[in-house]
Amino acid sequence: MITVTGATGNVGRELVRILAEAGEAVTAVSRGEARDLPVGVPHVRADLTDPGSLRPALDGADALFLLVAGDHPRGVLDAARAAGVRRVVLVSSLGVATRPDAYRHPAAFETALRGSGLDWTVLRCGGLNSNTFAWAGTIRADRVAAAPFGDVGLPTVDPADVAEVAAAALLWPGHAGAVYELTGPAPTTPRERAAAIGAALGEPVRFVEQTREEAREQMLAFMPEPVVEGTLAILGEPLHAERRVSPDVERVLGRAPRSFAEWASRSTAAFR
Repeated sequence: MITVTGATGNVGRELVRILAEAGEAVTAVSRGEARDLPVGVPHVRADLTDPGSLRPALDGADALFLLVAGDHPRGVLDAARAAGVRRVVLVSSLGVATRPDAYRHPAAFETALRGSGLDWTVLRCGGLNSNTFAWAGTIRADRVAAAPFGDVGLPTVDPADVAEVAAAALLWPGHAGAVYELTGPAPTTPRERAAAIGAALGEPVRFVEQTREEAREQMLAFMPEPVVEGTLAILGEPLHAERRVSPDVERVLGRAPRSFAEWASRSTAAFR
């Protein structure tokens, strides 16, 4: 049985579907209520900030899909090991490699996982295409999208591709000890992503470029300051490693990663 944390998120929801369609026993875990789970998939409410709350969700599990959440990675992994979990797939951040001072939180999870005695696979993602859901309100209301650094391109990744790679690592041998960097097939700029959403909607979306300070103030409402500064550095002055298109999605799945335009065409409901 596989326990999936973050089962209502953009990656977790798709992963639950993939695993259920593959005939795997799955337990879906989230802090809040879960809707539209596949038939027969049980849901357990638990919070990664409280490792003890995970025990019912881990009962009978031999594999775990884990988010970076909370401040007790060792507690979560101890609970998993005690329950009989043998394999963990962790969704981490590319920033662990490129901006270690800013991304200490996911780095702590990776370090704890490596020392856990469990088989592990780490998925280091750059930006997710679904981060543009932050534009949903303004696109619905005014067909406007605002972001800083409008002409700086990064190879953001489709959450569905992350979910498929996670499924492969959970279901099949050969992934233990691997660190995969997951990107899309090509860099796209915020301006280009806004245009792609407009094309999918069949209506133009106007792009408004924010200043760095405007974006910083907005991000500080929901992100710690070191992460905000690291994120703005990646968005505005990405390193070569952050611009690079990784071969890992294709290496694992045997096909090229999906484009941002493909993601936008599947996601129009959020922007209408």
